[in-house]
Amino acid sequence: MVHVLGVQLPDYQYARFALTAFYGIGHKTAHRLCARLQIHDKCKVRSLTPHQITELAAFLSSPSTSIPIPRFPLATPSYKPPPASTPLAVLKEETKKLSQRAWTDPLRNIKIESEARRVVKDNIAHQRMIGSYVGKRHAMGLPVRGQNTQNNARTAKKLNRVDRRG
Repeated sequence: MVHVLGVQLPDYQYARFALTAFYGIGHKTAHRLCARLQIHDKCKVRSLTPHQITELAAFLSSPSTSIPIPRFPLATPSYKPPPASTPLAVLKEETKKLSQRAWTDPLRNIKIESEARRVVKDNIAHQRMIGSYVGKRHAMGLPVRGQNTQNNARTAKKLNRVDRRG
């Protein structure tokens, strides 16, 4: 078993699915992480190199300070290439305009484990503070998203009582 930032990753699981063991990382984010760190989809955790494990730990510990990936402008499906007689200077200007478009890296603001739990707890505390319906349901330990409460509210009562009270 590989131990990364306090989370055990099972050896015989695909790396892409093992990354979902981190709180705050789902399948899509795990897939993006693997692509970013050049880990193959069918690569199991036991076959990761020490360099890849170190890269993964470094990225997950501080994603906002990681090296940004290079972005090259891609043509849209409706793109019509300019005629061959277009001067090179005009083509360079168009390429510059395309590359200056605002693009944000979706992995840059990722929050995992304690940060993600803190965000959820803060959001619930905010809902309770402003007195919204959702906040009141959290405070009473009842289901929040419109579930039936006559018979099947045991799980919500347990969860809202212990963890999510703020």
